[in-house]
Amino acid sequence: MSQSGQDGQGKRLRLGALASGGGTNLQAIIDACKRGDLNAEVCVVISNNSGARALERARSEGIPTYHLSTVTHPDSLDDEICRTLESYDVEWVLLAGYMRLMGAATLNRYRNRVLNSHPALLPKFGGKGMYGSHVHKAVLDAGESVTGVTIHYVDEQYDHGETFTQCEVPVLPDDTLESLEERVKERERRFWVETISSLS
Repeated sequence: MSQSGQDGQGKRLRLGALASGGGTNLQAIIDACKRGDLNAEVCVVISNNSGARALERARSEGIPTYHLSTVTHPDSLDDEICRTLESYDVEWVLLAGYMRLMGAATLNRYRNRVLNSHPALLPKFGGKGMYGSHVHKAVLDAGESVTGVTIHYVDEQYDHGETFTQCEVPVLPDDTLESLEERVKERERRFWVETISSLS
């Protein structure tokens, strides 16, 4: 007889996710939780984009969602994000394609418990403006033979926090921007799940 995460594997890790776009990494994490590959649950999803596909994905799974942005909270966005995460007893915060810098209140409350993924091997190809296809184009233009995924602690700067873990993805001689991006994205989804499994 199968055992639930509550009685068979101990208390489930409570995750909060922030996302701005499609939410494919978020979906991979949700699916892994549902399969039992992770002894964790996504308790809340927050987006600064009211039309984010990530919010739709979460709603379809019955996960509480919030649109919190400078439009909804022009003077108190960071405080509201922090309050919302706390209200769900979140233990780790995952930035799954979140396109804003985190504020001091949330970072201080969850110091060393906020993780972000970046589709390159930081410190290369990071910083403001280096996201999505911009990163992969830079990797190809530089003639790199290896790229990968970095999951790092989040601080007050883009792609600056200490590296938590990395994995490599080869750059093939015939790679196009599209083929490289898709291969890194596929690895990134699996790598999130592998990384979360190491958290406590």
